[in-house]
Amino acid sequence: MTKILKDEDLVGSALMLVAIDALETAFLARAGNRLISPPRHHVSFPDRGDLVFTVGGILGEKPLAGFRVYETFDGAEHSQIVAVWSADDAKLKGIILGERLGNLRTGAIGGLAIRHLSAPDASIVGILGSGAQARTQLAAAAVRKLDRARVYSRDEKNRAAFADEMRHALGIEVEPAGSASEAVDDADIVICATASRTPVIHARDLKPGVHVNTVGPKTHEGYELGLDIADAAAVIATDSPEQTRAYASPYFLAGSGNEHRIADLADIIAGKVAGRGSPGDTTLFCSVGLAGTEVVVASAILDML
Repeated sequence: MTKILKDEDLVGSALMLVAIDALETAFLARAGNRLISPPRHHVSFPDRGDLVFTVGGILGEKPLAGFRVYETFDGAEHSQIVAVWSADDAKLKGIILGERLGNLRTGAIGGLAIRHLSAPDASIVGILGSGAQARTQLAAAAVRKLDRARVYSRDEKNRAAFADEMRHALGIEVEPAGSASEAVDDADIVICATASRTPVIHARDLKPGVHVNTVGPKTHEGYELGLDIADAAAVIATDSPEQTRAYASPYFLAGSGNEHRIADLADIIAGKVAGRGSPGDTTLFCSVGLAGTEVVVASAILDML
């Protein structure tokens, strides 16, 4: 019988490590040309929004195939569907419904970037944003031995609630900050997970050797990081260079002089491209959503539960 899981089934801190380890395998497969991951496809419904499809999977000993679909319609609730097949025997392994898998997958990709690009002794995190993505990104940052974190978002109540929740979830000190610059001051890892379409931090706010993850807006129409952060970065990486070229509006680094420096995180993980070279290197990871990874994470969770 085909498994069907929902958001309420995807709970527990163990899932994040399962997702990160599954994605490590997927990114190594990508470096070896065994990950199927074309850019996402939008189907427009005029005056209503889009259905957005990401299709992909992994080749090899246990090949997987599947898709994710989500909508951009106006409404109080939004959901996604991820379906996974075994490409060996056409068996439908399962379906996962809801929003949590997408957030978990994006958080795990961020955690993978932190694992491979941040300083090994990174212990202080600054996080901008207090929504679902901020929560999973901070949980994924636990690939490092964290001591404390500071969070800033525009709503004082939201950032206080976030700090309290994540303090209990991760067992580390998490404090609300009074400004974005205060949140990232002295941070070894900075996570930017906002909806802002204007930069919330600049290079002057960051210490040398910091690693930065950005998961918010990143096109010419709006972006959450100052372009000078890319200028200062010794390494710039993304999970999907092809997706950066597929946006309707040009990618935020297009025309900045830095677009040619964007490395594929998969190549860094596989050792094909150099990552962090010294403790003083600033590194930047721009998460855009690598197709096929939802399928890999969903399969690992379906196997676990």
